[in-house]
Amino acid sequence: MKIGEVAKQTGLSVKSIRYYHDIGLVCGERNEAGYRVYRHQDIEALNFVHQCRDLGFSLEDCKSLLGLKGNESRNAEDVKQLTQTHLAYVEEQINKLQQLRAQLHHMVTLCQGGDQPHCAIIDSLSHEDNESHDTDDDKSHKNQSLHDAGSECCAKNLK
Repeated sequence: MKIGEVAKQTGLSVKSIRYYHDIGLVCGERNEAGYRVYRHQDIEALNFVHQCRDLGFSLEDCKSLLGLKGNESRNAEDVKQLTQTHLAYVEEQINKLQQLRAQLHHMVTLCQGGDQPHCAIIDSLSHEDNESHDTDDDKSHKNQSLHDAGSECCAKNLK
């Protein structure tokens, strides 16, 4: 099956399938004309990777899981450990995003809006001393964590 048909069948973009081929994750064979041709097991692997990516696994994790899937003598504990590690990462990101949400919600409630030039959100973004109970290191770490959580969320949505 050619790459365009594989894309339709798997829900992956042609670009993603080519990328997975280029990095050696799932490789189609080249026919005499030089086109990538994918067999049933390749399509199955691409569907598996697609499902893993939908769950937020990294490409490295996808490669590991795909290798474990293909290994009849695999140890289920290895799969569980990899998934538990990913779950811990997801829970950490959720926590960071909840903190980010609370901070943004607080800013929005401070702002009265309207036609006036004064904006509590701008003031809040301009001053780091909004949380007087935090030390400078705590605020810096929290702000970096919130920034990272928001950036990671946006970066994953771009992929």
